Amino acid sequence: MTPVPSRPLIPPTPKPTEAEVGILQVLWELGPSSVKEVYARVGLERELGYTAVLKLMQTMLDKGLLARDESERAHRYWPAQAKSKTQKTLLGDFMDKVFAGSAGDLVQMALQGRKLRPDEKATLRELLKEKTADKSSEKSR
Repeated sequence: MTPVPSRPLIPPTPKPTEAEVGILQVLWELGPSSVKEVYARVGLERELGYTAVLKLMQTMLDKGLLARDESERAHRYWPAQAKSKTQKTLLGDFMDKVFAGSAGDLVQMALQGRKLRPDEKATLRELLKEKTADKSSEKSR
């Protein structure tokens, strides 16, 4: 007998392709935009025609990566998920596949041979301080 889940299963949002990430980046920057506005930013960089950008955005809509407002003649599209959620998902998958889930290995590799700005160093110090404090409070429980 197959167990019945206690809550309905929600299918995960599909992972965007490289081209789709490019469109998401434009929409995160511009906010809700028409295909024409996205094409003006992405089409020339990636050598895509208007119809290719339109098709990509329609596919992204079908996959649940974009939402659309059809109330005006020029439909407006925007990302269905927050930028941070998409980044966390993609980074988590990458970290699992390439670094066997080790955040430390990922950070070390990312920082090797690269110069950090003072503000980046300060942010990393704060994150490490918070993570160290989190672990200390977990151990004392």
